[in-house]
Amino acid sequence: MRKKDLLLGLVILLSSVCYGQKQEIHILATNDMHANIDAFPQLAGIADSLRALYPSLLILSAGDNRTGNPINDAYKISSYPIVALMNQVGFNATTLGNHDFDVHSLAPLMGYSNFSYICANISSPDEAGLHIVPTQIFDVDGMKIGIIGLVQVNSQGHPDTHPDNVEGIKFSLPTEVITQYEDFSHQCDATILLSHIGYAEDVKMANLYPWIDLIIGGHTHTQLSADEPLHNGVLITQNKNKLSMATHITLTINNGRVTDKKAEYIPVKCSTQKNLLVDAMVQYFNKNPYYEQVIAKADRSFKERDELTFMMCDAFIEETKGEICIVNNGGVRIDSLPAGDITMRDVLSMDPFNNEAVEMHLTGEEITRLLNTYGRGSLYHLPRVGGVVCKASIDKKDKKKDRLKHIKVMTLDGKKLDLNRTYKVITNSYVASICQPLLNCSYNSLNVHTSDLLIGYMRKHGTIHPSGVNHLIVTED
Repeated sequence: MRKKDLLLGLVILLSSVCYGQKQEIHILATNDMHANIDAFPQLAGIADSLRALYPSLLILSAGDNRTGNPINDAYKISSYPIVALMNQVGFNATTLGNHDFDVHSLAPLMGYSNFSYICANISSPDEAGLHIVPTQIFDVDGMKIGIIGLVQVNSQGHPDTHPDNVEGIKFSLPTEVITQYEDFSHQCDATILLSHIGYAEDVKMANLYPWIDLIIGGHTHTQLSADEPLHNGVLITQNKNKLSMATHITLTINNGRVTDKKAEYIPVKCSTQKNLLVDAMVQYFNKNPYYEQVIAKADRSFKERDELTFMMCDAFIEETKGEICIVNNGGVRIDSLPAGDITMRDVLSMDPFNNEAVEMHLTGEEITRLLNTYGRGSLYHLPRVGGVVCKASIDKKDKKKDRLKHIKVMTLDGKKLDLNRTYKVITNSYVASICQPLLNCSYNSLNVHTSDLLIGYMRKHGTIHPSGVNHLIVTED
């Protein structure tokens, strides 16, 4: 009896040790890198340091890995540099962001990628050659870490990219898809959503689906911090764009469920840690004299993105003899420009999309309706204009100072826009693709890239500076 009792006690003890043991899973997460390859030596150094402590480190991206750096975007295989660097750092998986569709090279890039592309709300024909899985389970030290991916879908039924870039590809709304994967989560010790749908939508997901343990978010470039509270028990992380920060996430798993979760936000650009091999790769990719040629000079710095966007609008109007210019907020991809030399790289970083310049003939009423509809009641989404002034009224009760109540369009001398007159409006092909269904109007391509208009304008002037004209006046109402 004593032997049996001893054996039974030993079995119980071993069982309690095995099933009661806590295990930590460590993740390094990025989002919206936008091809900032210059930060990769530091990112790789951070990954090396974490991997030395946690050999089973997972490295994940929430999408928008590309678009914004001509060194990467205009490479002979577009975006190969960012993929090669992600391979070297050791990324395990990424979801797709809207800007990952910007250039028709996604399929060949996947062949060069040593990491997975995970996105559950996309369906593409076989001939598209997109090797995408909706979910994937990673075995991390015996723990099953399940990952689901989602990309943002706009009111037109596709991510925010030119419709031609996603022709033949079908997208489902993230909210319609996510409900299918609760059973998937039961197969996993931890469930992670790689989300490129924006912070507000991530919060909604957390409140509706608490079976998700962690949301690694992107798209809105929302800088969160370690103080971010759990949302319905779900940890949400996200960083600003261009690798200013990365996130070290720790999940503690006990008896097949996550019992603790925390995030540490790590500055990337100012890190003293560097991977020398990755640094050499970045130097190699950057060796291109074409992008270092000086186009013009800025005699004063452009401190805000809107100043650059208004300058872009002025350039489009002058180079095409247009009357009004409309550019999407986000059409300029850098936040500022210092005084001094402006290089080809600066211009193509400002306008990296290869959009064509487009001419439209719209009445004042159509222009006003377009701004109110396209703006979707949001200052963030409101297009920026040139040749006129847009007066936007913000709801003073809105804590985020983003919700618009109404929009008026005025001439530069303060008069009301003639609603019956037809104006020559210049925009880019992306905005035109959105205008067409909203207004049921036609447009003509000018057969020139918008970046070429910028280059021509800058070379002609030689020296440029912020015009001092505020084309967007915001008041509270």
